[in-house]
Amino acid sequence: MITEPELEGEWGADRPAGQERPAQPPPEGDRAAVRRPRGPWVWALAGAVLASAGWAAVPELRDRYASTPRIAYRHAENLCRETGLDTLVKATAPVMTRHPSHREGTAVDWAHCELFTEWEEGGTSYQMQVLVELHKKADPEAEFGQGTGLVREAPPAAAAAEVAEVPGLGERALMVETTAFADGPRLLVLDGGAVFTLSVTWLGDIDKGGGPPGPDEDAVKAAMIEDMRALMGRLRK
Repeated sequence: MITEPELEGEWGADRPAGQERPAQPPPEGDRAAVRRPRGPWVWALAGAVLASAGWAAVPELRDRYASTPRIAYRHAENLCRETGLDTLVKATAPVMTRHPSHREGTAVDWAHCELFTEWEEGGTSYQMQVLVELHKKADPEAEFGQGTGLVREAPPAAAAAEVAEVPGLGERALMVETTAFADGPRLLVLDGGAVFTLSVTWLGDIDKGGGPPGPDEDAVKAAMIEDMRALMGRLRK
């Protein structure tokens, strides 16, 4: 037997759990209003709100990336493949071995290549090292030329006997002469959020009458500048 509340559409307190009130048909006079689609001004207002929220986030994103240095060079996992130091090899001796290494970090990505030339009795052997550091967190300009970088055996520029500016190479370039620590120059270049370091050291056979004469240092420096410029051009994005 159907009770009166059920006939009136009411929903009793003893209804089964999980069931919801059945939908009630709108009064006859309101059906047209219910079926009427939303006006275009409603969607326009919603779009304006979303657009305002998006534009409000733009300054925050701009400020976040404004402090990140612009890096104009790409990372090389095998730096020895990117440069053979051809001009420098012609001015010194043929390369015997190459040893690449690299690492990617949160603040700095670096790539390193170490080359050793052939050695013969009575001759001179050379060690060449190339280092590329990409600074992703801070501009390296403030500390440029003051530290040793990853080439630990290279002293800072402040401890060198002579430091000369090299014009026309990157934002700033230094040719560093070292006398007390190791024979050979070191070229440092700052450009596009990156620091490039190229060092050359040599060792003569001192057992044979004091060893052979040293290399033409001016020719070595000129070759270093030429090979550095070629490497920077190859790694530039």
